[in-house]
Amino acid sequence: MINFLKSLWLSPTNKPSPQRYGTFEGVFKPTLLTILGAIMYLRLGWVVGNAGLLGGLLVVLSAVSITLATGLSISSIATNNRLGDGGPYAMISKSLGLEIGGSVGVPLFVSQALAVAMYIFGFREGWLHLFPEHSPLIVDLTVFVLVFAITYISAGLAFRVQYLVLALIILSLVSIFSSSISWNISQPVTLWGSFSGSIDNNFTGITFWGVFAVFFPATTGIMSGVNMSGELKNSRQNIPLGTLSAIFVSSIIYLILCYWLSHAASPEELVNNYTIMVDKARWSSVVLVGLLAATFSAALSSLVGSPRILTALAKDGVIPCSNWLAKVARNGEPRRALGISGVIVLVALLLRNLNAIAPLITLFFLLTYATINLVVLIESSLGLMNFRPTLKLNWIIPFYGLVGCIVAMLVIKPILSLLAIGIVLAIYLRLVNLPKERRPADVRSGIFAAIAQWAATQVMQLDLTNARAWKPTLLVPVEDSSELLGEFRILLDLAQPEGSVQLLGLTCKNGLEILDQQLRELSNSFRYHKIFTTISVMKVSSKSEGIIAAVQALQNAFFRPNILFFQFPQKSDDWQEIINVFEEIRRLRVGVILLGLHPSAGLGRMEVINLWIRPQLENIPIFERLKKSSMDLAILLSLRLVRVWKAQFNLISTVTREEDKIAADNYLQSLKDLCRIPPSAKTLVIIGDFADCVTQAPQGDINFIGLQTNPNFEFVQQMIDITGSSCLFISDSGNESALA
Repeated sequence: MINFLKSLWLSPTNKPSPQRYGTFEGVFKPTLLTILGAIMYLRLGWVVGNAGLLGGLLVVLSAVSITLATGLSISSIATNNRLGDGGPYAMISKSLGLEIGGSVGVPLFVSQALAVAMYIFGFREGWLHLFPEHSPLIVDLTVFVLVFAITYISAGLAFRVQYLVLALIILSLVSIFSSSISWNISQPVTLWGSFSGSIDNNFTGITFWGVFAVFFPATTGIMSGVNMSGELKNSRQNIPLGTLSAIFVSSIIYLILCYWLSHAASPEELVNNYTIMVDKARWSSVVLVGLLAATFSAALSSLVGSPRILTALAKDGVIPCSNWLAKVARNGEPRRALGISGVIVLVALLLRNLNAIAPLITLFFLLTYATINLVVLIESSLGLMNFRPTLKLNWIIPFYGLVGCIVAMLVIKPILSLLAIGIVLAIYLRLVNLPKERRPADVRSGIFAAIAQWAATQVMQLDLTNARAWKPTLLVPVEDSSELLGEFRILLDLAQPEGSVQLLGLTCKNGLEILDQQLRELSNSFRYHKIFTTISVMKVSSKSEGIIAAVQALQNAFFRPNILFFQFPQKSDDWQEIINVFEEIRRLRVGVILLGLHPSAGLGRMEVINLWIRPQLENIPIFERLKKSSMDLAILLSLRLVRVWKAQFNLISTVTREEDKIAADNYLQSLKDLCRIPPSAKTLVIIGDFADCVTQAPQGDINFIGLQTNPNFEFVQQMIDITGSSCLFISDSGNESALA
């Protein structure tokens, strides 16, 4: 006992060297023995009694077809690359990411552990049939200790025990098929049943799908061999050959048994006598021993598999105490994870009744199968070069497996199916919010790229300049990353929530690598705030030439920039760079933002925003007035900033004559209404020269001002000084519309 506790809780000192298993021992045998379980012995007769011979065959073939499609999907994934630890979890996480793999793998682990308790309960029922005077609890605990001890020693011992189990099951089948009364041709055979039976008072007035729901769990044992993926000699060969051959052999046995049962007894006897195989066999005791052996073997296989799934989850760091649980013993056995699995099984046994959650166990298995089929369907559909399985499947096979699993879930327990899906989603949401370290590559990027390519194709056929679909895509030239730090807050607020930022690094010297690294760190900051950000770095002879070349090159890009973002230069000598760019930018129909950051005020309190609107008093439609004044972009961006800052919004206009004040105010009110500006926004018309009017306006934390057709350095500098705050000087591209 002391050695047991030491090996269970203390870290091993030597490198683990797990035993390797071949196709027959590691995959075929445990898979076959799990499929040929209690349902075959105790419920297949009930199935045939309700459905008749043809109906029973149809039930079996329907269930087997879903399992076969999933088995083929498993085999296709296995032949693509050598799987690591975790079996189905490894298959899913390597393709769809650790979050999805973990959200399916955690409930699969729990279900695998709870299944051990279910199999022990099944063993107990058979044992009490032989020895009714024995205590059920003592029987359960004795079997658990025996199963746990065998599994604790090694999976190899469990597999050797299964050779005896296999022999006993073969003998039980020989006993059944050699019965002198079982092939009684004089017994009338019902081809299609009346579906009038019930089972455990849970199904009354049962239908075909009700019979299907009872039988289907018999076919959900195909993961027993896959769980050993990390300890197989060659998983690419062992899993496909072992899994598919086990499905084939078990299916043949089930179909023959259906025919045997249809001749063995009347439908009424088949429905009401669950031990019909025991009663009709040549040697009843042999069949009963086969039933006990099958349930014992299934418990062994499940307890061998569940800690391996948990260990794989721990190695990828998707569960608590990962470092501790990821440790294995010197012989490679996951004994710490086995201890956790054993605790779950023991608690389940002490609860004494798992009928309420038994269907949930099957549903989690089905969710895993459905996800595996989805993996193959996605990877084969994308045409990715890294998905080159030697066993290639037509897309209809994984599609059928996926749909079949979903249908089976809804047939078995619709409400519990929604609960199972809800649990998986809750785990997924928990995992996606965990801190993300560098993780193994998966195909999600390929999936998203394929979706994006399809979407881009569709959008290119439409009008990319559609004003209703407008969102800001800012191109930000950067020569020194430190200058962007002052712009970061305003860029972030203008881009939120659906805009994007393209950082363009420009250098006339060496040091591309340093600038590239600096921009990557800044882009990560934008992405942390969920702003889509890209970076590119260019070595140029002059800043203006680099910007023009970048904007020209990006004109045919899907996410083409629609706004060029400048910061007002501190020296008038640098102004010419902006003037050189401005004319070409206007020709390319790209908007311009010129940020004049006040050296002292910065962004102030971020509580008051002033939008200066040029008054358009001509008697023409309002959308023409907006275009003429080039204020669409300024209105759209100021509204975005108002929403993010939750700021007071002032719409301000100036006129030189008193008689124009009413018309200007009416224009502001019309804009406020048609542009859906918040009712809390204030309008103000000031009479006088523009520079004088600025001094009379309410103090704002930032001012939106139209950029002149021919920008003037002195004007921009004057506005920053007079307002005493930062200013954004805006020029439309012609593609925006504040009225859309």
